[in-house]
Amino acid sequence: MKVVNSQSGGSFLVWTLAVQLVLCGSGVYSTDGTERCKLFSESVSERKVLHRLEPLAHKNFTVETKNGDDSYTYVFQLCGDAGGVPGAGVVQVDSKKTENKQTVIGTYNSTQAIGGSDWVMLIYRKGDTYDGHCSKEMRKAIIMISCNRKIDVGKLEVVLEDREREHDCFYLFELDSSAVCPALQSQLSTGSIILIIGLCLLAVYLIGGFLYQRLIVGAKGMEQFPNYAFWVEVGNLTADGCDFVCRSRNREEAPAYRGVATDTLEEEPEERDDHLLPM
Repeated sequence: MKVVNSQSGGSFLVWTLAVQLVLCGSGVYSTDGTERCKLFSESVSERKVLHRLEPLAHKNFTVETKNGDDSYTYVFQLCGDAGGVPGAGVVQVDSKKTENKQTVIGTYNSTQAIGGSDWVMLIYRKGDTYDGHCSKEMRKAIIMISCNRKIDVGKLEVVLEDREREHDCFYLFELDSSAVCPALQSQLSTGSIILIIGLCLLAVYLIGGFLYQRLIVGAKGMEQFPNYAFWVEVGNLTADGCDFVCRSRNREEAPAYRGVATDTLEEEPEERDDHLLPM
């Protein structure tokens, strides 16, 4: 019994380690999707642009096109084997042929990434050579990924195949995604944020103080206002200060004219001049 238990425990341990290794490998694979791309000219700036596209890794994007009797299916994958073709970033599948011939439009082993504030242009070079167009040079795929905050990943669309030239022919694709959108910046200034915080604190103070005064202290009327006596005193002091600063008239003006009291005047004796009259 002991041998059986040890064997079972050993098998369980081996199985657990295997599962952990698989999960660890999956975790590493899921976080370095863009690292599989080899840049045409390695640079830190282009590598940062690729990292912006990390949410698009490990996904196949397909689109079907018809031009007369011709019918093609295009498959795109970010830094991965599109359509299961090793090294292919974009492949073209000819739906008319029974063997579903696959043509490599561009490889992720020769990648170029150019980014703006809300867009990324991904270029896959070194595809299969043209048969009779564009001086039989290698095919090239350009994927224009634009910002669209409403969707995580949109549908792949074929814009054009420009092969009527001697050199630099290319296939142009479009794809919308929120992955390339810039981070939203707060529209509120520092002063507005401070004002909002102050108003919130004031509301908490008033409501909390009112409830405390009414429910705990049992105050009535204006006494329910928190720190009522303090704020009344502040109001009086503010009014006195405003009166002192804003009023220019002196209340204690000396009168310009002072009257003489009549009771201080001495009455002069009435002169009688009767003796001056002729007898």
